[in-house]
Amino acid sequence: MRFYAKFFKRIFDFLAAAILLICLSPIFLVVAIIVRLKMGSPIIFKQPRPGKGEKIFNVMKFRTMNSAKDKDGNLLPDAERLTSLGILLRKTSLDEIPQLLNVLKGDMSFIGPRPLLVEYLPFYTETEKLRHSVRPGITGLAQINGRNNINWDRKFAYDIEYVKNLSLILDIKIAFYTLLKVLRRSDIQAANTELPLNIVRSKK
Repeated sequence: MRFYAKFFKRIFDFLAAAILLICLSPIFLVVAIIVRLKMGSPIIFKQPRPGKGEKIFNVMKFRTMNSAKDKDGNLLPDAERLTSLGILLRKTSLDEIPQLLNVLKGDMSFIGPRPLLVEYLPFYTETEKLRHSVRPGITGLAQINGRNNINWDRKFAYDIEYVKNLSLILDIKIAFYTLLKVLRRSDIQAANTELPLNIVRSKK
């Protein structure tokens, strides 16, 4: 297990990301063109996230929201800027394809705790900080056990369980159930209805 976590997992991530990028390149190109025509530039949405060791990197996704602003020039809330195309991309997980580039670069793994916002860093407990001892993933244990339908405490509990039990068998299990959920489009919401972590924790 230790050998897998330290060496083989990264080798597998690199090779699988390279192969998938080649195989999915037609889909990548088509989605990129549609996003450009429907929402303009940029096609790829980049946002800073903490990775392994809390090192900051830019996670990449296809853009799903427009740049609509209010009369004062401020961006409207996310829910109001989410487009019909964006909803479709999220429900089919096609917006996640650019994260293969993150995996190829070594910022992310296919499987691991999902990378969250940088501003959440001060609100983790010491135990929850263990989620940053491994590379963040495109999917993870929390995603196959409810995704956006579970609260923060349960998400973090699954993240820590993954870190403590990381193994090839567990990764295969997560990959299998992730594929099933994507095909069935289950546990998927266009927008996360959970309050941001900093708001939740500041109320306690």
